[in-house]
Amino acid sequence: MLMNTYDLIILGGGASAFAAAIKANELRKKTAIINGGLPAGGTCVNVGCVPSKALLHAGEILHMAKNHGVPGIELEIKNFDFNKIVEDELNMVEKFRNEKYEKVLKNLEHVTYIEGMASFSDKKEVTVNGKKLTAEKFVIATGSKANIPPIEGIKEVGYVTHIEALQLKEKPSELAIIGAGPVGIEFAQMYARFGSRVTLLQNGERILPHGEAELIDRLAELLEKEGVTIKTGVTVSSAREENDKKILSYTADGEVGEVVIDEILLAAGKTANTKSLNLDIPGVEINEHQAVVVNNSFETNVPDIYAVGDVTNLPLRLETTAGHEGTLVAENALSGHSKNIDYDTVPYAIFTDPGYASVGLTEDAQMQRDGVCACRTVPFAVLPKAGIIRKTEGLIKMGIHPKTGVILGVHILAPNAADLIAPAVVLVKNQNTIDDIIDSEPVFPTLSEATKYVALSFTKDVSQLSCCI
Repeated sequence: MLMNTYDLIILGGGASAFAAAIKANELRKKTAIINGGLPAGGTCVNVGCVPSKALLHAGEILHMAKNHGVPGIELEIKNFDFNKIVEDELNMVEKFRNEKYEKVLKNLEHVTYIEGMASFSDKKEVTVNGKKLTAEKFVIATGSKANIPPIEGIKEVGYVTHIEALQLKEKPSELAIIGAGPVGIEFAQMYARFGSRVTLLQNGERILPHGEAELIDRLAELLEKEGVTIKTGVTVSSAREENDKKILSYTADGEVGEVVIDEILLAAGKTANTKSLNLDIPGVEINEHQAVVVNNSFETNVPDIYAVGDVTNLPLRLETTAGHEGTLVAENALSGHSKNIDYDTVPYAIFTDPGYASVGLTEDAQMQRDGVCACRTVPFAVLPKAGIIRKTEGLIKMGIHPKTGVILGVHILAPNAADLIAPAVVLVKNQNTIDDIIDSEPVFPTLSEATKYVALSFTKDVSQLSCCI
């Protein structure tokens, strides 16, 4: 085989790209990864999950020291060095990138890693660093970048995205966040706990609009108790500078308002990284959001060209789905399979404190689909463990099929919600019923008992149960 000819060329260097490369290597196929964006590992390890969760953890420690609620214990925070916390976070990123990506690359004997911006120069050819590379199959996994909303004056005034917000040298005294999806919500609590005055501006009627409304409304209440100002139904119209301050003008409910801040964080969604790929040359279809259009098997409209991860029009943009898509797309492209993901059974989470996690249908989605929802909500206040650790503000909600009792959705607002959702993923995926849970014996006392409590709530008043259910 010629030096610049491959079985598979992967454009991108994030989670889905690496998962595809690992699977291609297992299949002993000559593969090239061409990464021209962030360092190896892409968004998650460099400017996403890893660094943001490190900073959220630091904020949680600060908050817990002041609000642990245990009588007889008084803690003092002797020092809070924002720069040191950020420095430690960046060191952690470097460690994870080295361990999980750079070292992994060295053991992929059939994979060549190339730094550079690649673009298609023919249907089965890309050009990178002045060289032409050809392949039988291609996977586009170039990810996405933060949207820049069309706000008058925003570029002149200046802003940060999640990338810069994880690397700030100085903590802003006042911070405005435009957008209240997972990124906006996590950064709002993070910086509020670091001592910034945070204003969260959301275009929709509530934060995280696709989440379970009852639980998200409770999360909004808790954020406001911590000092986050939340404004919904907001349209930000312009930005300007006055006296070394940034000023955002907005309208809400027909009234005009302003917020004066030190910094603006844009968290209003993402745009797929397709602009520089010359996808018109092979004729790959993209939608109005610049995302690559794929079918259930991750194929584009052009034979032998596939796409996965944030660059696509797939329904979920998560680290977990990106990695799984990468593995499956390599199998599909190189082994002739047609494997896919059931996105209705994929969980997602927001790593606030308390956290929010969800799998399956929300009440709104079940009502839209079936016209009826058999749903129950149980407060964590009835759980002995929640009372023991003084974390009773949470809720768990379950939706079932009204005739069969099959579990259609589980939604949790609680400490470590992202961990607690794991058993529910299996329940939804395997179409278990509430009887399957009621017949189980969770460990006492744990927060994981919440799943059994909410299953029991369909037939009992769980507030009248003894400790060990």
